[in-house]
Amino acid sequence: MKILVTGAAGFIGFHLCVRLLENKNIKIYGLDNINSYYDIKLKKNRIKILKKKNKNFFFKKVDITEYIKLKNIFKKNEFDIVFHLAAQAGVRYSFENPKTYISNNINGFYNVISLAKDYSVRHFIFASSSSVYGNHHTGKLNENLRTDQHESLYAVTKSTNELIAKNFSINYNLKSTALRFFTVYGPYGRPDMGIYHFVDAIYKNKKIFLYNKGNNFRDFTYIDDVVTLVKKLVFNCRNNKNYDVFNIGYGSQTKTIDLIKIIENELNLKAKIQLLENQKGDVLKTHSDNKKIVKLTKFKPKNNITLGIKKFINWYLNYEE
Repeated sequence: MKILVTGAAGFIGFHLCVRLLENKNIKIYGLDNINSYYDIKLKKNRIKILKKKNKNFFFKKVDITEYIKLKNIFKKNEFDIVFHLAAQAGVRYSFENPKTYISNNINGFYNVISLAKDYSVRHFIFASSSSVYGNHHTGKLNENLRTDQHESLYAVTKSTNELIAKNFSINYNLKSTALRFFTVYGPYGRPDMGIYHFVDAIYKNKKIFLYNKGNNFRDFTYIDDVVTLVKKLVFNCRNNKNYDVFNIGYGSQTKTIDLIKIIENELNLKAKIQLLENQKGDVLKTHSDNKKIVKLTKFKPKNNITLGIKKFINWYLNYEE
């Protein structure tokens, strides 16, 4: 089986490749443009690990906005499955540089999905986000809620991806699955994400700026549970729907100020905190209803926030650049 993973040098892409490569009958073709949105060294280290891990991993530095280069890759390889995880990440950055979100998350997405259609890929799986829910004032967020109340352009691009994929499934019979990720964290995680940032700041005795005075809630989901859910969903489940959407979340929420306390306890250090008002683009809470994917995969995420933080800090303290 040949699988294409775009965004292979990214956090989720890296861990997914590691898990898929456990199967010796799978060949992974990883693409990434290794951009400088965050530490390039971290991205290169992920690819280095993947290359060492298995001779069935092949990597090419390619930007998804480069249609001709992408087309040549699809033409040379008969991909069975495409995991499209490449995108311009970050809610806040979408206010500073909106153009890159249109270029990568709309135009780049269209390039990949159109080639998946043209070259008869069996299953197109792509990264969406919990951001599509906006500020829903409900309990748990389930897949049937409206997703047209966006707080950022980033969220708009992810909802657009879902609409395009649904259209392709109807008009071109391309089996497509959207994965709405809820605040994923863990070893080799993104330095711009909250948990990495907080651990790093507390360990280095730097000040932490807590927006909304630390009263936001997030459904923090540990990376091992994420890739287990995704792998089971794609390879071990029978889903007859040609287009479907799944929340990928732990199913519980943690207040930011409580998260800081957990990190303080694990590091045995005190955080230097400055409380600020809410920031543009941030939603008050995310809380996934994960019943749909748990029922289908028969797997319930196991790593609660305390256990996940312990594992992340252990990696952080031992990571060598």
